[in-house]
Parts: sequence; structure tokens; C-alpha cells
Amino acid sequence: MQWTFLTNHAQVLVCIASDPDIRLREIGDAVGITERAAHRIVGELVDAGYVSRERNGRRNRYEVHSRRTLPDPLARSQKVGDLLEILARP
Repeated sequence: MQWTFLTNHAQVLVCIASDPDIRLREIGDAVGITERAAHRIVGELVDAGYVSRERNGRRNRYEVHSRRTLPDPLARSQKVGDLLEILARP
């Protein structure tokens, strides 16, 4: 199969929600994208207010803002946390 239901942005968000201390290289490996692409997507999620990033020594720690609504027209009434509750289960 060549396509997926979840965008790379959604998959990155799931990675961060599952492990707030995850490294960009690990995100890239999990999603199947380059570390550079993971860096760009995380930056876009931060800029859009879905994730915040805090420097902790040489590493970053991320926090997902689960009360933000999804940007998709068909799902605007749903919150990010609603999606992550389903996707980020252990």
C-alpha cells in the first residue's frame, strides 16, 4: 500500500504524545521521513500552537496542547486530545 490515512503531521503528533522526550531522529525513523522533515513538521506544529517545545540541556521536551481543535474542515469540532486518545494508546 502506498498511502496512509494519517498525514505525516498527525503521525509526528502521535510520536510526541507518546514520548515527550523523543528525538527528531527517532520521530523520522518512526514515521518513515528524514530527520530534516521531522524538524520541519515539529516546527510547523509549534508555530501553529499544537505543540510547545522546551529546551532541557541538549535535548528538547515537547508538550501537546490537547485542547486545540483539529484544523481539518470536517473535524473542526474535535480536539487534538480526542484524536490522540485513540491513536496514542499503548
